[in-house]
Amino acid sequence: MTSRAPVVVGISGASGAPIALRVLERLDDLQIPVHLIVTPGAQRTIAQEIGPEALDLIRSLAHRIHPPEDVGASVASGSFATAGMIVVPCSMHSLAAIATGLTHNLLVRAADVHLKERRRLVLLPREAPLHLGHLRNLCRTAELGAVILPPVPAFYHRPQSLAEVIDGIAARAIDLLGLAIAPLTRPWNPDEAPS
Repeated sequence: MTSRAPVVVGISGASGAPIALRVLERLDDLQIPVHLIVTPGAQRTIAQEIGPEALDLIRSLAHRIHPPEDVGASVASGSFATAGMIVVPCSMHSLAAIATGLTHNLLVRAADVHLKERRRLVLLPREAPLHLGHLRNLCRTAELGAVILPPVPAFYHRPQSLAEVIDGIAARAIDLLGLAIAPLTRPWNPDEAPS
């Protein structure tokens, strides 16, 4: 096992399970240990969007798996050092709980710890369209210090497949943790734009 500080990955029940899988694959490629929290809603979404065997694959990419009801787990304490946390996807339920500090499960508690300890917390909120309550919760979490990354694809690099779109979003989420590695996201280069 690597000596790098771990990243906490929370997967909630919103649509976007393929992005969560790709985040985990990229972190594994980078040999960054992952502490994983998968909510019951996420388990259902993973099965629907990727397949019934996908939860085992997702779990195999984690160094440590924490049950969402275990609010006494290591990642629930600020004394447990991490390199940051990504919630991918972030349901509106989880977003509302993070925004208001209602730490009813480990995913929300770990996110709350990252905010209070001033560690990087990247949220990939997945809902459309958004009503005013959603927008206010997004603003509130940003004011608390979270980085809000809606899983919106970039098209300037002309992705040729859905897999490339997913990979671009996952890479951006990891880049936003500010880890001491080369950026995974291909940067905008105006010289590559067609004339």
